[in-house]
This record gives sequence, structure tokens and C-alpha cells, in this order.
Amino acid sequence: MQRTLVPVRSSLFPLTQHCRLRAYANSKTVQLCHGSRRQTNSSLGLVRVGWQYRTSWDIQHKYQRFASTGSGSTSSDTPTSKPESFPASGSSSSPSSSGPTPNPSQKSATRPSDLPPDWDENPDYNVQAFKDLPSANFGVNQHIVINDEFKEALRQILWKFRAPIRYAFAYGSGVFPQTGSSSSTPKKMHPNPSPAISTVQKGNGKMIDFIFGVSYTQHWHSMNLQQHRDHYSAVGSLGSAFVSRIQDQWGAGVYFNPYVTVNGTLIKYGVVNLDTLCHDLSTWDTLYLAGRLQKPVKILRDDPRVRLANQVNLISAVRTALLLLPPKFTEEDLYKTIAGISYLGDPRMSLGAENLNKVSNIVKHQLSNFRRLYAPLIANLPNVSFQDSRCSSPAWVDDPDTNATLVQDMDPTKRGNMVRRLPKNFREKLYFQYQTKYQIPQPEFNKMMDQANDEDPSRIKRKQGGPFEQRIAGDHHLSLNKEVSAAITKIIKWPSWSQSMKGPVTSGFRNAWRYSLEKLEKYKEGQMRGAQKSGVSDSGKIKDHEEKGS
Repeated sequence: MQRTLVPVRSSLFPLTQHCRLRAYANSKTVQLCHGSRRQTNSSLGLVRVGWQYRTSWDIQHKYQRFASTGSGSTSSDTPTSKPESFPASGSSSSPSSSGPTPNPSQKSATRPSDLPPDWDENPDYNVQAFKDLPSANFGVNQHIVINDEFKEALRQILWKFRAPIRYAFAYGSGVFPQTGSSSSTPKKMHPNPSPAISTVQKGNGKMIDFIFGVSYTQHWHSMNLQQHRDHYSAVGSLGSAFVSRIQDQWGAGVYFNPYVTVNGTLIKYGVVNLDTLCHDLSTWDTLYLAGRLQKPVKILRDDPRVRLANQVNLISAVRTALLLLPPKFTEEDLYKTIAGISYLGDPRMSLGAENLNKVSNIVKHQLSNFRRLYAPLIANLPNVSFQDSRCSSPAWVDDPDTNATLVQDMDPTKRGNMVRRLPKNFREKLYFQYQTKYQIPQPEFNKMMDQANDEDPSRIKRKQGGPFEQRIAGDHHLSLNKEVSAAITKIIKWPSWSQSMKGPVTSGFRNAWRYSLEKLEKYKEGQMRGAQKSGVSDSGKIKDHEEKGS
């Protein structure tokens, strides 16, 4: 009997290809031009010039063919000048710059713009490759820099899943610490973590949160149930079809598996369909994941569709915050406003299941990361700019003590354009709020909505605000804040409630109870720290040293 040997492609091929591409990028020399000093990113062939990253075409082309398969990442966070060291605060660090960092408010020929004008007018959300994005370095601001060893430890966790993960990011206090000091009583939460994770968390053992973006929900859960049945509650016994139905049809479209150990590390991971994720990022359908991505996260695997949709999400968050802010404000004001968007209507805040100082903690300990995320977008907006002499310093980008001042143009036409360019679902709810407030007759309101409709595929409209949008933007500050908050609350409230109710079913009642107790502990901790900052002890009395006048 004659046997035929059939060649089998090794399952290690993507990893081998990734290593070859990294070696190829390391071997290339990026040419200097105009006599400027540049810093090369060895892993991607990227060249950093201030805020900008440029990629030599051949390296970019080779890498994007690999990255577009979803098996790799295009994060630009590995400097060649020296390896990243663990930051003293446990927060993310940044690559050292070999030249002066431009002021983000400077929009001159010496500082090339990353974003083409009106890139978000009619974005193509069906983009299939990174080379089809609006520019070569589009969305690089989304890749927050963290310690190299810590980043590699997080990526090693992803390799423990055989089911294909197209997009992935890690987030939360387990990745970006929200307190400035380590715990006096270290928590042993991870069974056998890597040294990098232990060093970054500084004894504060915290579960690390992930979000996995997948192409086919049922197929993914089918593969994952075969490999990691112990990650699922009793719901997993009903099969992948039932699991995917719970994920897609209940709550915000995310299925969480908490308190599972992978690579010796305790993690929680949520699974979401890429279509659901992109829709939320571009329209603010639920703001469940869009709100998380409005804060610094560490992207571990990238996808061109998600990168484009998330850039729209980030610019929308800036526009929403500008509507709520006065003509002159600080960076901290801006970032707190943005970070607070996703907590409006969140049941955890109203039920005492979350630290009430969470927004302040996030911004205070991640100011540099917020700056990296949003400063390039602010620099490309025509109606807002940095106006602070401290921004002329090359080190201000990574200086957590610098709280720069910004100014915005309050011209009604420009602010009306901002309203017109808000995400579709949020914009419609805001319109309904003002229809009720101004008592606009329904036929007249329907006519305005038809004129503002940008869903007609037969025509491309410039999103210019009309009299109604200008009237909204010109409303009194307190009234506008109230109506915007009400519109956002309507978006968030039901998906967040239903997602919370789904928790005991998908994670099991034991894990759900454990999670609730941990959130309650954070709430009490936040209250205690707030009382200490206000000079009041647990007993409600003024501290002794203040009574004595010391």
C-alpha cells in the first residue's frame, strides 16, 4: 500500500514570521533627513519625531501584511536607544526622545500633521488593512507605552489561547496603577506571576483585565470551551451556541470570564465581536467598551477597523468634553471630563460598588498617558490649542507635574459643528433632549432630523452644524451640562444594568459575589481616603495636629 505524505504547515509559522520581521526591521537603517535627529522603533521600523511616527515604506509594507492577519500588534513602544526600565511609580514609561518634543499647539510646516483634514467626515469602517487607513501613522497615539517586560508578560497570556484573537487590550488598575503607593500588606492574588507583573504591581496583587475582539463569536467559544472549559460557569455546559447567544443578545455584547489563572496570573477577560466593538466606538451605541477605550489601555493586538473606529471615538470624547468646558481650562479638567463620561449612569457608582474618587485617581496617576492619547488629536482640532509656556520644554510630555492650560474658541459656528459631528446615537439623544426643552413641534423636528441624516449612501454630506446645533452649543453652561449628562446616562444606564445582571450567570454566583465584595472594599477605601484628604478622621473629628495649629 502506497502512502502519500502531505506537508503540514507548522502552527509556529506566525510566530516565526513575526520574529523574522522584527529581525528585518532591526537590520534596516532609516535615513535621516533635514539634519534632524530621530529615534527608530526597532520592532516596527518606526521613526519618532516628537508626536509623529514615520515608517519606511518597505518595512511598513512587510509588517502590515502580518499585522492585518490579527496575529500581531503594531504598537510603537520599543525604543532602540535603551531598554525601558521599570518606572518608580509603577506606571507606564515612555521612550526617551533623542530630540526636542514639539509643542502640540504648534501647527506649522515643521510639525507635519498626522491626520488629514476632515478624516472623520465619512470614514470607511470596512477598511481591511493598516495601509488603507487615512495616513501611514494613523492612530499611533492609541498605543500607550509600558514596560517592555510587563508588555511581553501580557502578550504571553494571549498565546495561551488557541482560539483566534484579532484584537486585544489590557486595562484597569492591574495594568495602570491608580494609587501612588504600594500596600502595607501585600496581596497574594496571582498564584505564580512573572517577575515583571510582580514588579509593576508592587505587591498590590490585582487581577488583570483583558478584552478580546473576535470575528466569529460562536466559533471562538467553541474552541475556547474545548481548551479552557474551567474558565466558564455552568453555562458552558449548554454549549457554544448558548454562550454566544448570551453574549450577543444580553447586555452590552460582552461575555466575561473572571478569576481564571493563565500563565500563573489571575485575569478576567471579556469577549466581544469585532462588529459590536466597532459599532459602539463609532456611534456610542452603549458606551460600554467605547468608554473604556477613552482612557489609557495597553493594546496588545491591533486591527485596522478597530483602530479607525477608536480614533473616531477619541475625537468624539474630546468634542463632548469641550462642549462642557469653559473657554480656558487645564489638561486635568479636560481628562477628568473625558474619563467621567463612561461613569454617567453606571449602576456601580449609584450602588456604592465603585470608588467615588475613581475618575480623579485615574487622571492623577495617568496624566502623561492621557496626554499621549489626546494631545495629537487636540493639535489637529481648529478650535482648541495649548496655551502654556511649559509646553515649550522638551520634557513636558512625560512630566506628570505639568498641568498645561488650554483655550478653546467659543464661536457658535465652530461649536455647532462639534455638535453635528458627535456620534450618531449620542447626537440623536441630545437632539431629543433639546426638542423637549425647546418644545419643538414634531413635524419641524422631523424635518431637521432628515436634514441632519448622514446615513444616505447616495450622497456625502459635510457635517456642518446648522441653527439648531448652534443653539444647543450656545446654551447656558449649566443647562448644556445637564442635557448632555442626561443623554449620556440614557445610553449607558440600561446596557450597564443588564451587563451587571448577566454577571452572576456567566461568571457563576460565587465569582459574582467575590467581585461585588472587592468593589465594595474599593468604595470604602475611596471614602476613607477622601475623608483623610479633607482633614477629617474616621470619627468625624478634626485631626489633632490641626486642632493644635501645627
